[in-house]
Amino acid sequence: MATSETDIVILGAGHNGLVCAFHLARAGLKVTVLERRGIVGGAAVTEEFHPGFRNSTASYTVSLLRPEIIREMELARHGLRIVERRLANFLPLPDGQYLAAGPGRTATEVAKFSPRDAGRLAAYEERLETVAAVLRDLVLRAPPNVTEAGWLAVLPELVEAGRLGRRLGRLATTARRDVMDLFTKSAGDWLDGWFESDPIKALLGFDSVVGNYASPYTPGSAYVLLHHVFGEVNGRKGAWGHAIGGMGAITQAMAKACAEVGVTIRLDAAVAEVLTVQGRAAGAVTEAGDVVRARAVVSNLHPRLLFSKVDPAALPPDFAERIGRYTSGSGTFRMNLALSELPRFSSLPEPGDHLTAGIIIAPSLGYMDRAHAQARLDGWSREPIVEMLIPSTLDDTLAPPGRHVASLFCQHVAPVLPNGLAWEDCRETVADLMIETVDRHAPGFKASVIGRLALGPADLETRFGLVGGDIFHGRLTLDQLFSARPVLGHGDYRMPVPGLYLCGSGAHPGGGVTGAPGRNAAMAVLADRHRRRF
Repeated sequence: MATSETDIVILGAGHNGLVCAFHLARAGLKVTVLERRGIVGGAAVTEEFHPGFRNSTASYTVSLLRPEIIREMELARHGLRIVERRLANFLPLPDGQYLAAGPGRTATEVAKFSPRDAGRLAAYEERLETVAAVLRDLVLRAPPNVTEAGWLAVLPELVEAGRLGRRLGRLATTARRDVMDLFTKSAGDWLDGWFESDPIKALLGFDSVVGNYASPYTPGSAYVLLHHVFGEVNGRKGAWGHAIGGMGAITQAMAKACAEVGVTIRLDAAVAEVLTVQGRAAGAVTEAGDVVRARAVVSNLHPRLLFSKVDPAALPPDFAERIGRYTSGSGTFRMNLALSELPRFSSLPEPGDHLTAGIIIAPSLGYMDRAHAQARLDGWSREPIVEMLIPSTLDDTLAPPGRHVASLFCQHVAPVLPNGLAWEDCRETVADLMIETVDRHAPGFKASVIGRLALGPADLETRFGLVGGDIFHGRLTLDQLFSARPVLGHGDYRMPVPGLYLCGSGAHPGGGVTGAPGRNAAMAVLADRHRRRF
C-alpha cells in the first residue's frame, strides 16, 4: 500500500477520461488516471480474440469522435488514421433483393422500391441535417444547469440558456417543429411520415435501436436516431468509418497525447472508494489499498458505479434516490468472429464494396418492433436485428492474409433474462442464433467461422462497467438528456459532492465515442480552478 498526491485523479482510462486528462494536464495540472484493466481505452479497445485475429472488442465503428478533439490532441500525429467505408450501408432482404446506400447511390437504390421515396430522400436528409447541426453546436458546451444557488451562480446559466434560445430562434418554423418531433416522437412515426417503402425505413430506423432496448415505435427513439447522425469522418458529415488498427487505435493515440503532456496512467488499478474529507472529494483508494490524494476527482465511470464508491452520507438523499433509479440497460449482444473467407450474400454474392459497409439484417420497422417485443417476453428475439461490419476489408492489420474478422452488433436481448435464466448459461445459444441469422442471408457463413468471442449484457457489464450492457452509460431518454443528464441540477459535470466531477458518457451529450463529455468536464474543472473552488 502506498500514498501519493496529485492535483486531479481521474477514474477510468476510457476515451473520455483520456480526453479530460489531456486538457487538464495541458493546462498545467498534475493528473493521475486510475484504470481497472491492464489496457487503456475502456470500451474503445482492440484486442486479440482468437490466435492471429484482432478486432475492436466493444465499440466498433467511428463517426461521432469530435474533429475538434482530433485536432487538439493531434491524434493523427500520434498514429490515428480513419478511413471511410466505400459504401455506407447494405440491407439484404429475404426475397433476394437488397438496398445499398452511399454517396450518389442511395436515391437510385431507393427508387427500386418506391420512386416517391427516392424523390423525398433529399428533403429528408436536408431537414435532418438542419437539426443535427443544432446538436453539433450543443455537444461541446455544458447545457444550462438548474441550480438553487444565489444569483451569481444562476446568472451564467441564464446566459447559456439565452444563447441556446437565440440559436433555436434562428431556425425556421419547420426546423423548430422538427426539433420537437425528433426529441419526443418515435423513429417509426417520424419515418412513416416521410416514406412508404420498408427498406429505406429499416435502413434509417436501425439507428434508433442501436444500443437502445426499445422498439423503433417507442416514443423518444427518434432522438436516438438523431444522436447517431451528428458525426462525421474526415470532414464528411454523417459518414461512418474505420480506425486503422480498430477502435483501440483511437485510445492508444490519446494515451500518447496524454503522456506527452505529463499525464500518469496507472493500469490494473481498480478504484474501491472515492475519498471524501469534510464533505469534499479528496482522492481515491484502489482495491489494492493504494491512496491517491487529490484536489479534485473526475470520474469516467458509469454514474451508478461511481456513486457506489462514494460515502452515502456525502450525498443529498434525493440525488442518491434518483441515481438509484437511473435507467441503464440496452438490448445489445456483441460478437467478434474470425472468418476463413468473406461471406457471399444471396442477394449480392460477389465480393464488392457492400462488404465494407454496415450490413444490416432487419428488413422492416415491423421486424424490429417484433424483435423487441419477443425479447421482453422470452429474453431474446428468435429473429434478431444484426449489424455486421467486416473491418478487415478496409484494414489488413486485423487478420492473417486471406482471412477476415467480422463485428456483429446484435439486438434485441434482455439485459436481465426472465424466468431465472442467467446469461452465463444462455450466451453460446444466443451466439449460435446470431451466426445462423447471418447465414440465412449468406449461405456458408456459419461454416466460415473459425473463432468467436460473444459478449452478452452481463459480460459487457463485467468487462467494461456498462451497467445492464448499456453502451451509452444510461438510456438516452428525455428525462436523462441535456440538463437532466445524469440528474437535473448536475448537468454541468459537477456532482453534488464538491470537488467531484463526471466526465463519462453518463454526462451530456451521452454515449458514443465522442470525447465530448471528457472535454466539457475538463473545462468545468478549469473554470472552478480559475474561481479558486478547489
